[in-house]
Amino acid sequence: MRDHIKILGILNLVMGGFAALAGLVVLSIMGTVGGIITASIHSATNGDFGDSAVAGPIIALIGTCIAVFLLLLAAPSLIGGWGLLRFRPWSRILMIVISALHLFQVPLGTALGVYGLWVLVNDETRRILESGGALPVAPVPYPR
Repeated sequence: MRDHIKILGILNLVMGGFAALAGLVVLSIMGTVGGIITASIHSATNGDFGDSAVAGPIIALIGTCIAVFLLLLAAPSLIGGWGLLRFRPWSRILMIVISALHLFQVPLGTALGVYGLWVLVNDETRRILESGGALPVAPVPYPR
């Protein structure tokens, strides 16, 4: 089960990383578009901006809000994934909640959510994480 805990931690770090990357991409694209609109309005109107002068800052603000939202969505997956890799006891409850929320992100999030719930509700996983990863692995008996 230790391997499954590590794999789940890595997958959540990757999923959170993609969400954070999407937030940064949205921020850069919308900021650039807002800047281009503002610059083109300033150069084309010769000082009479009218209502069109607010379009660029509004687009940049919308991009910033979307980016902050995506970064806030990424944070729990990144924190929980790090906790699972370090076998922190608090990471189990956090990742059960995050895995349940992943179920609504079809198709990759659903697969990750199902896998996460399967790993995290296992009794052996609970014991491993409660011991901080120090729980010895029982040897597998070989048939004679």
